[in-house]
Amino acid sequence: MASVEKRELTLATGADETGFLQITIRDTGPGLSPEVLAKLFQPFVTTKKTGMGIGLTICQSIVEAHGGHIFVLQDGLPGAGFRIRLPLPDKAD
Repeated sequence: MASVEKRELTLATGADETGFLQITIRDTGPGLSPEVLAKLFQPFVTTKKTGMGIGLTICQSIVEAHGGHIFVLQDGLPGAGFRIRLPLPDKAD
């Protein structure tokens, strides 16, 4: 977001009707190019000059280890957006 005047990061949480917790993260940066999107969750992919590019790979591993999914939101809104879905514990337990 360093290249934009308005720098905001938003986080929203909630449960959906299928029993998953949803965490939505969105920023007001320049967004992600198609080239980066194609390999975003691969190790050592970064949009920064000095980045290591392992953060999203680690996030994906952790989320999937807990039975969830992480994906990029491609909804036409400015900036980059991600959603994490994690199964909620069964309320009967």
